[in-house]
Amino acid sequence: MESLAELRSRALVCTACPLSERRTNVVFGEGDPKSPLVLVGEGPGENEDKQGRPFIGRAGQLLDRALVDAGLTREMVYITNTVKCRAADWSTGKPVNRAPTEAEATACREWLVPQLAIMAPKVILCIGAPSAKNLIKKNFQITKERGKYFPCEFAKTAIATLHPAYILRQANISGDGGYSLLVADIARAWEAANRLVQM
Repeated sequence: MESLAELRSRALVCTACPLSERRTNVVFGEGDPKSPLVLVGEGPGENEDKQGRPFIGRAGQLLDRALVDAGLTREMVYITNTVKCRAADWSTGKPVNRAPTEAEATACREWLVPQLAIMAPKVILCIGAPSAKNLIKKNFQITKERGKYFPCEFAKTAIATLHPAYILRQANISGDGGYSLLVADIARAWEAANRLVQM
């Protein structure tokens, strides 16, 4: 099996889908590849595309805070996305982030599937519904099914939580916007991952 570094070097020059045409950087992932817990988001945004690192914009800062509040740091887990290039609508001339299409997500499985296979995490925490639909089941409902454990072909189990970008939008409307749920889900996922390591 090839190493994570070898897979990454091939991914950095990928042209499998049209997202490659406008990207600045491929955002492969970062953190501890030996961690029992891998966080998988949807895809990079503007800041991530510029720097080639996952979750470093406003949503990423919220995720970092949630990790700390759950007793972790970014360095203790591995963070990646279902697509490695920024999905954006350029129709107005100024890029606006959008969800990746099914074709884009399918093309990027060429990288995501072996990436997860190399790391072999005990638990995958899907950050947001698109990631859960990609890795848990197509009809995943984040409001009804977040925080529950599901079978997963890429780990012993998978769990989904709210996306930090969603929490930022909701926080202006009601209370903490679901931040406490994100913290609790991270803590539960970490606890399950470490329990599975000992089995």
